[in-house]
Amino acid sequence: MSKKGGTKNKPSVTQSTKQLSHTLWSPYDTIRDVSDKLGISIQLNDEVAKNLAMDIEYRINEIIEQALKFMRHSKRNILTTQDIERSMKILNLEPLYGYDTSKPLIFKEAMIGPGQTLYYIEDDEVDFESLINQPLPKVPRFTTCSAHWLAIEGVQPAIPQNPNLNDIKLLPINERGTLDNMLSLNNEEISLITNPKTGITTIENKQQIDKKELEIKPLVKHVLSKEMQLYFNKIIEVLLKDDEENEVDIEKNESLKTAVFESIKSDTGLHQLIPYLIQFIAETITHNLKNLKLLTTMLILIYSILSNNSIFLDPYIHSLMPCILTLLLSKNIGPINLNDKGHLQVRKLSSSLLKKIIDEFSSSYNTLKPRITRTLLRAFLSNTTRNSFGTQFGSILGIKSLGYEVIRIILIGNLRNWSNIVLENFNEDDENRGILLDELIECLNELTKDGELLVKEGEVLNDEMKEKLSERVGKLIADRICSENNAILIYHGIFFGE
Repeated sequence: MSKKGGTKNKPSVTQSTKQLSHTLWSPYDTIRDVSDKLGISIQLNDEVAKNLAMDIEYRINEIIEQALKFMRHSKRNILTTQDIERSMKILNLEPLYGYDTSKPLIFKEAMIGPGQTLYYIEDDEVDFESLINQPLPKVPRFTTCSAHWLAIEGVQPAIPQNPNLNDIKLLPINERGTLDNMLSLNNEEISLITNPKTGITTIENKQQIDKKELEIKPLVKHVLSKEMQLYFNKIIEVLLKDDEENEVDIEKNESLKTAVFESIKSDTGLHQLIPYLIQFIAETITHNLKNLKLLTTMLILIYSILSNNSIFLDPYIHSLMPCILTLLLSKNIGPINLNDKGHLQVRKLSSSLLKKIIDEFSSSYNTLKPRITRTLLRAFLSNTTRNSFGTQFGSILGIKSLGYEVIRIILIGNLRNWSNIVLENFNEDDENRGILLDELIECLNELTKDGELLVKEGEVLNDEMKEKLSERVGKLIADRICSENNAILIYHGIFFGE
């Protein structure tokens, strides 16, 4: 019995030894089939097949574990082929091609023997000729993040990520930079309402307007509180209110304007309103160049904003400069009357604001002073008609406000050319010609401090000095300088250092 039992147990021992593989993958079925297909079954022993099957199972488990993580983070309960592809990409494995999750997998069964069923996925039939002739699909682009400068020191760089300036110029002038557009782009709940009787513009809620009407939606919504809206409405109402015939109403309106200016000059919580105030100033100046009193009011408003030390104005200087330069260099300001000189006071006030901005912000903007100098020089030399008197007067005021260096380098070097192309167009008895020469002498008086260092006691201009001065600045200007009491100081100031 023992011999028979021992004889019967031998095959079972051998069979149990063969089944011991520590893996679901059978090294005697799957591994052998693959090795036979590759022609390496002769070199593959049982121990190698078993270790290879265990390694395959470890790799597959690793791929499935990573794929399950993608499935869970995607809030899904079904594992897809895309999860397997992402898992293989993380593990630096080559992805499997030809599997698509857009179509459901349909399994079919086939009988390969009695009681043996084989399940398989039916392959789609593809026309080989149409497959060759169809264009290749585009390579999908990976999701990336990039950064770019929206604006540098208040200047928007011309890069592809920013709006194209040519597209902005194609817009109508009334839509390019209006206050209504600025408010609607920055706050969808704000709109401008203009009273046709009084002409007063106010801010009101814009909840009834369909958001689809906006062509551009901002990435950051600018929320303006109701208190700020009410404050802004009161400011606009006071500043745009016409004076009444009654003296009491006039005094009351002037006192309200004074209170508005003092409030803007001293209040500390107005930073949110600054872009709206600046846009309001720009629109008012653009549409009211004939109203000298309103233009003066806008300049005083700019001065009040500049005087508020609690407001950081560096990003808004580039928006204020066009307003100031417009009132300084524009040909026609005020009523169309050649004898009306009220626009001269507006230009003088503009030049004082220009000087204040240069003194306070030239250190923050290194290119501010050179850019303004080029603009003033272009205006100083470009207009050669009698109608350009206002531009010539404003350019001289602006150059004077820029300081000593600009007068010496820019003005002196171009005086002779300016005298020939500008002053020659005025008649000798023209009042405007005399005003230009008076303002030019005031500008040249800035150089007398240098002249005091060179002048000798009792020295006067001789014929040689007059000839030299005439060659430098032109005969008309030289004759006017010679008629001044401090002519010798101006002369030495012009030729200082030569």
